[in-house]
Amino acid sequence: MATSSDTSDQNVKSRRPAESAFKQQRLPAWQPILTAGTVLPTFFVIGIAFIPVGIGLLYFSDEVKEHVIDYTYCMKEDENITCAEYIRKNDMNPCKCQIEFNLTEDFKGDVYFYYGLANYYQNHRRYVKSRDDNQLLGRLHPNPSGDCEPFAYDNGVPIAPCGAIANSLFNDTLSVMSREMNMDVPVLKTGIAWTSDKKIKFGNPSGDLKTEFANFTKPINWRRHVWELDLNDTENNGFMNEDLIVWMRTAALPTFRKLYRRVDHKQRGFISGLVKGPYVLRIDYNYPVIDFDGKKSFVISTTSLLGGKNPFLGVAYVVVGTLCLLLGIVLLVIHVRCSKSTTEMINVNPRTPYS
Repeated sequence: MATSSDTSDQNVKSRRPAESAFKQQRLPAWQPILTAGTVLPTFFVIGIAFIPVGIGLLYFSDEVKEHVIDYTYCMKEDENITCAEYIRKNDMNPCKCQIEFNLTEDFKGDVYFYYGLANYYQNHRRYVKSRDDNQLLGRLHPNPSGDCEPFAYDNGVPIAPCGAIANSLFNDTLSVMSREMNMDVPVLKTGIAWTSDKKIKFGNPSGDLKTEFANFTKPINWRRHVWELDLNDTENNGFMNEDLIVWMRTAALPTFRKLYRRVDHKQRGFISGLVKGPYVLRIDYNYPVIDFDGKKSFVISTTSLLGGKNPFLGVAYVVVGTLCLLLGIVLLVIHVRCSKSTTEMINVNPRTPYS
C-alpha cells in the first residue's frame, strides 16, 4: 500500500528535461580539426586577396584632392583680436574674419565644402538621445519629449526643435571668393543631407510655418526661429532645412566633418571644378569651441568612386593581408622543417619516442 509520502513524491513535477535530442544534448556536432593543410591555405588566400583590395582603396583615396583650413583662431577684421576671444568677451556678438589661401592644383569634378570640428563629443549618450523625433516629423505637441530636458522649454514655452543637439546647431557662415575671377564661388545648399533623412525622419507641419510654430519658441542658442532658417526656399525651411538635418545626424567620433555646401558647377567658370589659384575664405564667426579646447576647420574636397578621402580602410586591408602572408610563410617553414612525414605518422607505435 502506497504511503502519503510516496504519493506526494509522485505529484512533484520532475525537473528532468524532455527526452529529445536537443534537450538531452545529443544533436550531431561538427568540430573543425585545424591542420597545416587547412590553416596555411587560408592565410595565403586572405593575404593574396586583401593586399590588392587595400592597394585599390588607397589608389581611390589618393585620387581625392583636399584642402583643409583651420580657422579656429582667425583674426577679426581690422582688429588685433581673434574672433574666438571677441565673441567670448562680447556676449556672442558676430565676428567677421577672412583667410587667404591658394589651391596649388585644379580640383576637377564635383567639389564639396565641409566644416570640421575636433574634440566635440556628439556621441555622448545623453546628447544623442536629446531630441524629439515625433516633433521633427512635424507632429507638434505642446509637451515635448522628456528626453529634450533641459532644452524642452524656455520660460514655460515649448521649444521647437527641442533638445541639446538642435540647441548646439553649427551656425558659422562660410563662403569662398576667387581672387582671379573676383567673384564668390557659387554653391548649392540643398542635396547635402541623406535622402532617407529628408523623406523619413524629418517633416514640416501642414500649413503656414509661421502660424504652425506660433506657440513655440526657438532654441536658447539660436538667433532665428526654425521657420526663418531659409525664407527664400520653402522646401529648405523649418524642420526640412538641410543644414539642420545634417547636424542632427550625430557623429560617432569626436573629430568629424559634415557636408556644408556643394559647388554649383552649372555656373560659368566652375563647370569643370575649381581651378588652382588664390582664394579667400570669408567667415561669419558665431560658433564657440575654444572653451572645450575644440577646433574648427573648413575643407574643400573632391570625391572618388568610393566617396571622400579615407586611407584608413586601404591601410587596414594591406596590413592584415601582409600579416597573413608573413604568418603563412613562417608557419609553412615550421611545418616543412619540424613536422613528421606521412610514413612516420603511420608507423607510430607505443614504443615510438615522443619528441
